Amino acid sequence: MTEVEDVPIRDDAIRLGQLLKLAGLVDDGAAARVAIESGQVSVDGDVVVRRGSQVRPGQVVAYAGRAVRVTGSP
Repeated sequence: MTEVEDVPIRDDAIRLGQLLKLAGLVDDGAAARVAIESGQVSVDGDVVVRRGSQVRPGQVVAYAGRAVRVTGSP
């Protein structure tokens, strides 16, 4: 099973594309857009193809063999 890394966010939610950049899963917004729109990103096991989808604390995002769990601010 893939180890899940925690990624804290300041707000109640974050857009999926922003989370991918914050977590270091992609280098920039263009790479995030391609990854999401081509169906390579999942949230809680479901493929998501909308870059603006909101991700909230407790949700797990997976991409390219890595998984991150969104957490509230420390």
